[in-house]
Amino acid sequence: MKRRDFLKAAGAASAWPVAAAEPGQPASAAPGDRETWIALMRRLADPVLTNLANGTLKSRMPLEQAAGADRRSVTHLEALGRLVAGLAPWIELPADATAEGQLRARSAQLARRAIARAVDPASPDFMNFTRDRQPLVDAAFLAQGFLRAPHTLRDSLEEPAKRQLIAALESTRPILPGFNNWLLFSAMVEAGLKSLGANWDRTRVDYALREHEQWYKGDGAYGDGPEFHWDYYNSFVIHPMLTDVLEACKGESPSWAEMAVRAEQRAARYAAIQERLVASDGSFPPMGRSIAYRCGAFHSLAQAALRRRLPDGVSPSQVRGALTAVIRRTLEAPDTFDKDGWLQIGFCGHQPQIGETYISTGSLYLCSVAFLPLGLPASDPFWSAPPVPWTSVKAWSGQPFPIDHALTS
Repeated sequence: MKRRDFLKAAGAASAWPVAAAEPGQPASAAPGDRETWIALMRRLADPVLTNLANGTLKSRMPLEQAAGADRRSVTHLEALGRLVAGLAPWIELPADATAEGQLRARSAQLARRAIARAVDPASPDFMNFTRDRQPLVDAAFLAQGFLRAPHTLRDSLEEPAKRQLIAALESTRPILPGFNNWLLFSAMVEAGLKSLGANWDRTRVDYALREHEQWYKGDGAYGDGPEFHWDYYNSFVIHPMLTDVLEACKGESPSWAEMAVRAEQRAARYAAIQERLVASDGSFPPMGRSIAYRCGAFHSLAQAALRRRLPDGVSPSQVRGALTAVIRRTLEAPDTFDKDGWLQIGFCGHQPQIGETYISTGSLYLCSVAFLPLGLPASDPFWSAPPVPWTSVKAWSGQPFPIDHALTS
């Protein structure tokens, strides 16, 4: 398939090239960073949203998966839900007369058309929300996107599509979540339904929140269920969904409001840890499962930056530098995208052998959550402040850097 220029506005694409950067150096001048992020986000979003809005996603999206796996019935909702979760804060910014503002307005419109196609039973791209267990996961990511773009997505979606979306989210309720981070998927679906003005189940929310309180292991880390796992699921799912569910629901219960305070402290600590995980060249440890989500491993750090909840001693501009390095290291590697612009399985390039049996083409779009700080305006210090080296750059170049402290409460 020949790729269409995603949301082309007044020649903006040619004005936003992806510039080269020296590995291990602080981020380039602030305007170049934002332009680079937008160019890469557009590259991710182009094939998914354009095809879905046109009703051609299922016919044109390739399916890469592990040998013997069959993910065809779930991969399309994966692509949509995960992409929308990352794209939402950017399109929530108001449109303006700039090239970027026009892109936001057109991308918001395209996202709404795509979502309407996905939930319309008469659409060729109507998505599976009920068969197998996986749809619960990606219905939750889609709901999270609506929480992150209440004006652009929730309030601006046409009423027929909104009713169909509510029905689609409700249809995931019979899916039994695993006794682990999956409880948060059930809770996020209910938080999304609450936001949409539909009936929602407080018990599912309360159960997920209380179990995660029990699974907290200390120093900003939760178990994935009763056991702790050395992987990135505290970032892929746990911290971002806990904070978003609590933000949406904390007014309903004093105990949830108390949990929200603790969750914020823990998320800030985990953001501090994540910032230190970024090496001076933008690499990070390929540990645990699901590393094919690439820079999505930094969902929690990106959300802390978006919400302006970074820990003391960690500046927005150094996080911009760290995330820019990670995004470029993982998404600019050769063969990350196929010839038609779709993501391929890998961590740094095309490495199909690292994909677990639940990984397919659609799964890979969780990398988009690294782009959450695009939801901050260009005038925000995250984008406008001068470049600052992140911790590993300072440490490995002989510069002073702050010592680390555990969260003890």
